[in-house]
Amino acid sequence: MGALRLIPRQWSRFHTPGFANVTEHHYHVLWLALVIAAREGKLVDTAKIIKMAVVHDITESRTGDVDHMSRQYNDRYEEEAINNMLAGTSIEKEFLEIWHEYEKRESLEAKIVKDADNLDVDMELREQGNNGSKIEKALQPGRRRVREAKLYTDTARELFDAIQKADPHDWHMKSPHNRLNGGDWKK
Repeated sequence: MGALRLIPRQWSRFHTPGFANVTEHHYHVLWLALVIAAREGKLVDTAKIIKMAVVHDITESRTGDVDHMSRQYNDRYEEEAINNMLAGTSIEKEFLEIWHEYEKRESLEAKIVKDADNLDVDMELREQGNNGSKIEKALQPGRRRVREAKLYTDTARELFDAIQKADPHDWHMKSPHNRLNGGDWKK
């Protein structure tokens, strides 16, 4: 699992440095999935969501990250990778089942984690756009198609819309608890 932090996401091929590595992506997906699950208001297995978010892309430590262009030309052998990675471990049976459930996208938990996986892309694109990169605008038509055809939950579609309007600096600039708005400079 430690190797995941060494695997860059392939955005840099498109002249967009500064994207998360695969481990950071997993962490973002985990938190997004928990938010979606809480907002969906349905009975979901939160423990399964956490495990699914953690395992959803671990095969990339063997196969590498494959972007939207190279995906057209590569076979990734993810089934072989997940089997090799988990073989003989104490979590083999449980995590193989969870990974296969995620890949099928039939359960609510799998749909929530996939929505989080997609939304992490939009959050990173928004951050890149805020930093002056033009990739966010270039990919916007395709991301809109993802919103309409690939997101499973109403919550994910609502979050997609909110992300498009968000300023990545709002969390600290608009906080009532920062120095300017409520801290020692306000007094």
